[in-house]
Amino acid sequence: MRPVKYPVRLSAEEQKELKKIITKGRSPARTIRRAQVLLAADQNRSGGTLTEREIAERLDVNTNTIYAVRKAYTTSGIEGAIIRKQRSSPPNPPKVTEEVEEKILALRQSPPPQGKKRWTLQLLAEHAVQLQYVDSISHQTVRKVLLKKRTMANKPVE
Repeated sequence: MRPVKYPVRLSAEEQKELKKIITKGRSPARTIRRAQVLLAADQNRSGGTLTEREIAERLDVNTNTIYAVRKAYTTSGIEGAIIRKQRSSPPNPPKVTEEVEEKILALRQSPPPQGKKRWTLQLLAEHAVQLQYVDSISHQTVRKVLLKKRTMANKPVE
């Protein structure tokens, strides 16, 4: 058996905290599963230590998960091991910025194209692309922009 690269040694208080997370069942499944892995991987646990393969079989997880949880615990502590890290920014920046929203709203206030009685969502989307406000936009996104404007206009001023 190879030596464990990231050993887990939980204090009695940490064990108690992890057991509370598991028994309450109010946490996300990922958090509960990772708490179970930490408890099973603990070298201070009663009943002796378990190998990664034994933990994987008991908890029905991959050994890579066990390795990742051990590593996260030793580098980031108990919180880093069980709680999912929040993204600092979305994976893709939003296509429609406030500036684009304002341009679409201004376009909506202008007279409709010749031969049309009024602006439709599809027409607004097509003209926003033609005027190069955005590369592409759906009529549903235009609808959301208009709804947002309407709800902002109806909010009471405090």
